[in-house]
Amino acid sequence: MNQKIIFNGIILILFLSFNSLNAQDEEKKSNQDFELEIEAEYRYFYDDAAFNNQKQHFPSIAFTPEYSLNWNKGYEALNFTGFFRLDVDDERTHWDIRELYYQKAKNNWELNIGLKKVYWGVTESNHLVDIINQTDAVESFDGEDKLGQPMVQFTYTTNKIGSFDFFYLPYHRKRTFSGEKGRLRFPLVIDKDDLTYESAAEEWRQDVAFRWKHYFGAFDVGLTHFYGNGREPLFTFDQLGNINAFYPVINQTGLDLQITHNAFLWKLESIYRSAKAQDFFAMVAGLEFTFSNIDGNGLDIGLLGEYLYDERDELALNALQNDVFFGSRIAFNDTQDTSILIGGISDLESSSKIFSIEASRRFGSSWTAEVEARVFSNIDFNELILSNFREDSFLRFSISKYF
Repeated sequence: MNQKIIFNGIILILFLSFNSLNAQDEEKKSNQDFELEIEAEYRYFYDDAAFNNQKQHFPSIAFTPEYSLNWNKGYEALNFTGFFRLDVDDERTHWDIRELYYQKAKNNWELNIGLKKVYWGVTESNHLVDIINQTDAVESFDGEDKLGQPMVQFTYTTNKIGSFDFFYLPYHRKRTFSGEKGRLRFPLVIDKDDLTYESAAEEWRQDVAFRWKHYFGAFDVGLTHFYGNGREPLFTFDQLGNINAFYPVINQTGLDLQITHNAFLWKLESIYRSAKAQDFFAMVAGLEFTFSNIDGNGLDIGLLGEYLYDERDELALNALQNDVFFGSRIAFNDTQDTSILIGGISDLESSSKIFSIEASRRFGSSWTAEVEARVFSNIDFNELILSNFREDSFLRFSISKYF
């Protein structure tokens, strides 16, 4: 991240925090908390590499410190989450301030200033409407990990017409891609610094976003709009296979909807994105049905099914353009918090399939173990994005200690 952004942001947040702290009476005490997670991870890619210099074994270690300070009876707070990983792949060795923001709440409004993570969405297989934060693409394949986004967020909540979130986003963060040794990459190594912008202001373009959310009985609905530098780079390929990429200026309007009916959850996410280079519509629609307390000891088994559509076809960066997803979520609800998620995505127009399994279990009071597998099966060579990962099926094991 740009060091100027970090320095100026930290100074502003600390100024707001300590200026507010100094204004408090001695009777209004502060509370603070510190936690540290240390994770040892091992990823093994069991197929021979598709491209030169790629490795098969990737041991790494990661540190995630968290600190929170609140005062004024909890109405004001300072929150920090950091991250650092040391990996065989130079590009996956990275650090980030996931969150560092000042928060003030009063009556029916809330203000957040700093670096923060914001999540939008309801579906399992793809999070179309989730656009505020940049994806930490080297950290995970599924896009669940995000970089901290500099922002000013103002939230206004009402009982009758829902809540309104307004975002001012002063700085755009580029996506990092795997290095020469890394897997899940293109034939040519993409240096994020080589990616350009459509906007003359580049990463300093001032972006804005808005979200409204409310519930009507069984219906939970959210409407969003984003205007600014897109979080996904737009890729173009010439006749020689060379890759060109840039960040376009986009308008994106999104809808997320969840309907709860007995044991059913009906889910929908859809977006329409417009830009000079391309306009497209995309959606994810599906359901989840849960069998609860099957064995009388808290075992829950959820069945998931979703349909994914994207007008970009093979140029969709997530490679999900006309696919179906089926999966199962198993929660044992035991003291070890054991859970398993099994799923598979199948392309309706080709033989391409992706299978996955994620499992986690806590040991004692401060240890957690995780297992993850991703299998790329019969990937069609016409898949311009996904075909580059056809030899990148992998197993991942991790164990974390919490202090």
